[in-house]
This record gives sequence, C-alpha cells and structure tokens, in this order.
Amino acid sequence: MINVENVYKRFDEVEALKGVTLKIQRGSIFGIAGRNGAGKTTLLKILTGVYKQDSGTVSIESKSVFENPQVKSKIFFVPDNPYFFGSFSIYDMANFYKGIYNSWDSRHFENLLKIFNLPLRKRISKFSKGMQKQCAILFALSSRPELLVLDEPFDGLDPVIRQSVKKLLIEDVADRSTTVIISSHNLRELEDFCDTIAILHEGKVLLCSNIEELKLDTCKIQAVFKKNFLPESLSRFKVISYSKKSNIEVIIIKGNREEILDTLKEFEPMVLDILPLSLEEIFIYEMGGLKDELVQILD
Repeated sequence: MINVENVYKRFDEVEALKGVTLKIQRGSIFGIAGRNGAGKTTLLKILTGVYKQDSGTVSIESKSVFENPQVKSKIFFVPDNPYFFGSFSIYDMANFYKGIYNSWDSRHFENLLKIFNLPLRKRISKFSKGMQKQCAILFALSSRPELLVLDEPFDGLDPVIRQSVKKLLIEDVADRSTTVIISSHNLRELEDFCDTIAILHEGKVLLCSNIEELKLDTCKIQAVFKKNFLPESLSRFKVISYSKKSNIEVIIIKGNREEILDTLKEFEPMVLDILPLSLEEIFIYEMGGLKDELVQILD
C-alpha cells in the first residue's frame, strides 16, 4: 500500500501540490491525469524520493521514501525526458542498471529487445525521443521493480508501440503484482488499462475513483412515467443530474441499479431506457462546476 497524506510542495512562489491525499493498492495500475502544470511530475518525484514534500507524509508499506535506499531499490522511475550517458548504447546502459538493481532479469531483457527492436550498438543519445522512451521502459521492465512509476510514457510513441507497452505493463502486474503509477495529460490514454484514475488540477486532487466501480455504479436513465414522477423519491441515491425534456425524464444517478429501478417502477414507467456512460461523461457529471477543467484534459 502506498499512502500519500495531505502533501504540500512549493517552489518559490509556486505551490505545486496543495494537500494531496491518495491511497494506491499494491498490484494496481494507478493513473494520474492532468494537464501540463497540474503537479503530476512533482507528485511522482515525491513518490519516488527525488523530492521531499514540504509537509504531509508519503510511505510505501509504512516506510518513508525520501532518503531511504532500501525502499528506493525497489522503485524504477521513468521521467518524461529520460537521461542516458552520452556515449552509452543499450547494452552499456543495461550493464549499468544490472549493477544497480539486484532484481535485474537478463532473460527478460533479451526477450523485450525482440519486442522493441531498437538499434543495440548505436548511442542512445542519438535516438529520437520516442525511441529513448522505449529504452527507458525496456530498462524499467527488465529491472523487475516492485513499484514502477512512469511520467507521460506514451508521449512520442506510435500507436502500435503504445499498445505493446500497455500490454507489457498489464502482464507485469498480472505476473508479479507490480504496482504501476502512470501519469498523462490525456485521460483517454489511461482509461482503457488503469484500475484507478485520479484527476489532478492546479496541485489538487479533483477526483479519484476505481474505474470499474464508477462505471457499474453510474448510469443514465431516460424514462416516461404514467404517474407523476417525484425526483425526491431518489434522495437516498446520489442524483448527479436531473432534467425533464417534454415528458421525458433524464436522470444521471449513482447507486445500486436494482434498487434504483425498483424505486422507479413505483411511477409505472411506460418507457425506461438505461444508457451506458463513457468514463469521460461520468467524470464530467461527477465534477459538476469543474467541467471546464476536466474538458481540458480530454481534448
């Protein structure tokens, strides 16, 4: 379990994080979405012990991360712009990481080389940004960390490689219960393979939810009732949005679906349609007045 409790971080006059609180389960893929400048990179660097928070606590399995070599030895951080020694090839960097991570898996490294198909003897510093990002992910997966943290890993990758990386991450979680924390400025990049997503905006967590639970618990209902419908009849559920167009009642609601339908049957529905909502729609409805902030990371 990773616990982030009421974390603040300031750089001169800029307050990068403002009371961030998160709980991240072991063996999960946790996404952090937010536009550039939202505080994602700062949060990831605090999670990996690169930065120290000004206040609040960060712990992995109840152990502090900052200046804790034992904890850091189980973490691999892939920054947005990975650094490689100027003259090093892929094999040179592999030998470097092999000396740092006791968990380095040479056989897995060789298998991954076949997937990424990168020039093995060429200097990595001469690679394109996308190829360098692939190298960083290659070394991260080969190091077999318990916690893998990736900052904008899909930036610069073509769609085929992007899907390959997602598949590899899912397999690593399934095989070894690796915990993966991944950031992106685009919610759509995360929703198809993350277990949980947090929305970060101007240093604050706007929303944090398990994706499957959110989709199961939230639905859109369009209905025409024979009896006069009373919106207050749904007060024991979370009604996110209610409107009436002509004689059609439109309800966005969160709660147990069977119990909701039982309540609606009291008004003798002549038409009752339950419509699925996309993750984007759910987040927009959930955030209400913060809709504009969310739209910025959906575009």
